[in-house]
Amino acid sequence: MEALDFFEGLEADNSKTYWTANKAIYDEKVYAPMAALVADLEAEFGSGKIFRPYRDVRFSADKTPYKTNIGAVLGEGYVQLSAAGLGAGLGMYQMAPDQLARYRGAVAEDASGAELEQVIAAIKRRKITVTGHDELKTVPRGYDRDHPRADLLRYKGLIAWQEWPVAPWLNKPAAKDRVVEFLRTSAPLMSWLDTHVGSSTSPARSR
Repeated sequence: MEALDFFEGLEADNSKTYWTANKAIYDEKVYAPMAALVADLEAEFGSGKIFRPYRDVRFSADKTPYKTNIGAVLGEGYVQLSAAGLGAGLGMYQMAPDQLARYRGAVAEDASGAELEQVIAAIKRRKITVTGHDELKTVPRGYDRDHPRADLLRYKGLIAWQEWPVAPWLNKPAAKDRVVEFLRTSAPLMSWLDTHVGSSTSPARSR
């Protein structure tokens, strides 16, 4: 699969020279299929946007200029392709302080907390991971450290995530089918988050 070969080469030589020499492969075999996938799924899952391939190196010790994957948002979901394979996510990756307060309150409350546990259990039965990208070492202040949902209270975000390693079907319609199945299966988690957490109303902070 030429897209995977492209990313393998980019991992080995993350330079403008490599990028320029292989830009046509990126456009035709990497970007175009992702754009087609996003366009196909927007009607069901919401508007999509493909991320720029260039890394923001201003505040990073790693100055390599290019991302070694292609990623796109699709409504409230996320899809990416790299040399390692295909990945998809759905949820709230990093909650703002006001979102986090509402999330913790809903997790701690008996009815909404139990509902979340049921949602997560159903998703996990489909071999999908549900986790937080970051978590506290202990239960946040104000909550019982022996709370039955202490693990969920420690999360600073909550996402469903699934990865598929390199396989022959990655450049076939089956790839789209896997992403669709993931997004549909994970939708109850996003529904719970939309209901009990919602969007942040805090003013955006500047650097």
